[in-house]
Amino acid sequence: MDALLPEIPNSVNPFKFQRATQTSRCNPLDGYQQLNHGFPDPPSDSPSSSSSSSSSLSPSASEGDYPSNNAVFKYISDMLMEEDLDSKTCMYQDCLALQAAEKSLYDVLGQEYPQPSSDSSCCNSAQGLPAVDSSNWVPDLTDLGFPAGNGYNNEFLGPDFRAELNPFAIGWTEKNNPISEAPSIFGPNPDLGRKNHGRDDGNSFEEERSNKQSAVSHEEEPENIKMLDEILLCSLKEDCSSNNPSSHQLEKKGSSASNGKGGRSKKANNKKGGVVDLWTLLTQCAQAVASSDQRTTNDLLKQIRLHSSPYGDGNQRMAHYFAAALEARLGGTGAPKYAVDVKAKTPMAEILKAYQMFLNSCPFKRMSNFFANRTIYNLAEKATRLHIIDFGILYGFQWPCLIQRLSERPAGPPKLRITGIDFPQPGFRPKERVEETGRRLQRYCERFNVPFEYKAVAQKWETIKYEDLEIDPDEMTVVNCLYRMRNLADDTVAVDSARDAVLGLIHKVNPQVFIHGIANGSYNAPFFTTRFREALFHYSSLFDMFDATLQREDEHRLLFEREMYGRDIMNVVACEGAERLERPETYKQWQARNLRAGFRQLALDETILKRVRGTVKSEYDKDFGVDEDGRWMLQGWKGRIVYALSVWKPVDKDDYY
Repeated sequence: MDALLPEIPNSVNPFKFQRATQTSRCNPLDGYQQLNHGFPDPPSDSPSSSSSSSSSLSPSASEGDYPSNNAVFKYISDMLMEEDLDSKTCMYQDCLALQAAEKSLYDVLGQEYPQPSSDSSCCNSAQGLPAVDSSNWVPDLTDLGFPAGNGYNNEFLGPDFRAELNPFAIGWTEKNNPISEAPSIFGPNPDLGRKNHGRDDGNSFEEERSNKQSAVSHEEEPENIKMLDEILLCSLKEDCSSNNPSSHQLEKKGSSASNGKGGRSKKANNKKGGVVDLWTLLTQCAQAVASSDQRTTNDLLKQIRLHSSPYGDGNQRMAHYFAAALEARLGGTGAPKYAVDVKAKTPMAEILKAYQMFLNSCPFKRMSNFFANRTIYNLAEKATRLHIIDFGILYGFQWPCLIQRLSERPAGPPKLRITGIDFPQPGFRPKERVEETGRRLQRYCERFNVPFEYKAVAQKWETIKYEDLEIDPDEMTVVNCLYRMRNLADDTVAVDSARDAVLGLIHKVNPQVFIHGIANGSYNAPFFTTRFREALFHYSSLFDMFDATLQREDEHRLLFEREMYGRDIMNVVACEGAERLERPETYKQWQARNLRAGFRQLALDETILKRVRGTVKSEYDKDFGVDEDGRWMLQGWKGRIVYALSVWKPVDKDDYY
């Protein structure tokens, strides 16, 4: 994740499916964004200087130059050592479910959903937990919105930006893909990856506090010092896949899954010897639900349930969760069911283990964090004070490796200040988890002698003010946001788009660089049947990905699919209006929005892209792909884009505000 480069040789076109007229869709998981990876040796120039960074990242560089998952897995292992982990639930899920539950309650009461307080919920980690502020108690997040259109203002285009936003004319070849039947977005490159599933840092999960706990400070959880040492040390010179036994296990599982009877077909075998087309049944069922045809819907649901299962192949698993969502939509219980699912209270420890499995089986999070961390490291090579504003920090998995790398600078580490921003959690202490993330990072900095300051902000992102961020002009400021803006609403939900408001705030901060990662998806249409079909295409890729890399019996796979994919599918299919929180858009739509907000897109560093491509090719399944289009680094599976990352800089314009 690094520097920037001008034009892109092989851009990527949006996908077109033979089974539908929609363009490609792909959404990252996104509730989890931050994970840490090792970095290459420090380059001699800033991110904008691709030539110098290229020399310092030559192919002959040591293995430390390649992304590593070791630090993140150690960091997660440390979290698993904490007390009362089984009584806590996933931080990411709680804040989203809370929004849906609050909105449903106000609908039942016939009252208007209250507008959130604009008061900031912030504190310095060194000052401990503050007293409860009633104005910030369980702030709602339902005003999440979407982007507004695809227009852009040429006024903000810099000289080094390729103005053609639209047709990224790229040659693509059609792949024989039984799941997606989509043209490859990564071109005819045959060597897109292999099957060594190196683990990566990705999202974060955190503990949920009971809303009946007192709001006083609590003591830090006891730690196993030996385990902590292992967690804190980022083994940059070790190959993570060779150090992780589970990596080899996954490789064998992936081979057996892809070579065996994996669920690659859209059709399920009938007990009588026939075949059942689950895709057709699901599409017909969605049309019946849209027309309120209850009898037809129930008949189709019976057929789907007969041939689907959470324990079957990828297609059968996907059909199981879509059928449950259709049933909830038909009964009008979508939002309540989405919110109530949180009460199942799957222990955070179990979700963390499932997430480790996800990181080990696919490169998306690992490569994303490597891209972002490398960009920041290059930029801050000579900085004495560095301020990182992280929108969607969650558990802070992205930062330990950067902290360690900064500590190794020849001139000494800079003074690091991190402003961790996330949505509030349910209970009396809505920012408790964000503060816990700060305490973990502070302990990490103390071990590596990096001067550190942390501020927690837990409130609706569009209500954050410039003053809340305490910008210091003497600091080098970087804004980081990976895959969390999909939960913000646009003007279809609220008159003032939350996405535009956040981009406006970032522009006002005027950072040296804004690293933006988005979940690429087209299932944000206002029309249900269109959205359903797009979601079907998107999630078919994700379930197929697990089918090719994991065994069906993997209990962590089952848990991840149920808690992550199943919950998201429920929200996309069964919820409407402000209750629908999963609202991804394509990278082209985000590109237009960022331009309109006054940002100039910077070129990608080809050296970093080469590192990412090489790692994916050598360590992961061949169907994973990395490509570049319109100055976006694209990651996907079998030609379908799932994640996209880019680097931006605000354009100076006196009368912009």
